[in-house]
Amino acid sequence: MTFQQKIILAVFALIFIGCNQTGLIISTKTIQQHNLVNVQELDPTLLVELKYSSTDNFMGIDVYGDLETCYMRRVPAQMLAQAHVLLKNKYPDLLLLIYDGLRPRSIQWTLWNTLSDVPESERTNFVANPNTGSIHNFGAAVDLTITYKNGNPLDMGTHYDYFGELAFPRLEDSLLIAGDLTQEQVDNRLILRNAMTQAGFSSISTEWWHFDAFPYKVTKEKFTIIE
Repeated sequence: MTFQQKIILAVFALIFIGCNQTGLIISTKTIQQHNLVNVQELDPTLLVELKYSSTDNFMGIDVYGDLETCYMRRVPAQMLAQAHVLLKNKYPDLLLLIYDGLRPRSIQWTLWNTLSDVPESERTNFVANPNTGSIHNFGAAVDLTITYKNGNPLDMGTHYDYFGELAFPRLEDSLLIAGDLTQEQVDNRLILRNAMTQAGFSSISTEWWHFDAFPYKVTKEKFTIIE
């Protein structure tokens, strides 16, 4: 599939999923039905910059349209607010910056199909298979980084959605020894990871920015996928 074909596919997907009662991909009905929370209503100091509401993502396409709000299930949103408190208590000049929260499964299909040139066995290293669903699709995962109060993000060694070993937390020690990551970059990741895990989130081995409120099995027992 050519890049132009991928763009066409994403545009058609966006048109299809955007046709609900609010004009957004997450309708008022969905928010009420699934007890979703705007994370900034719990903590107005949380910063939100949804990467899929821009072209600053691995697809180079805005697939969220007018959506600028980060929604999550209530308990994960409360955990996120707690992580922000923990961060600010220890580092008063730092803030959490949210890149993605709830991601409807319809969008997950767009991400998945954009990587159609990558074999499915390898594709799951970067994007969860929509058939089973990402924890994002349940509203219980968050992608984020840390910024200074002036809005400048800390150096984490890679950009968001970097598809490669340089983004893998499990390889940080060896990447540090090899000189591919600096001590400052690893320390910055640890600041983020410590705040999130102290609030109850779990990190994953391949993305420094991704955190799950619950394991997949528990998430599936607690919640349903949001289409």
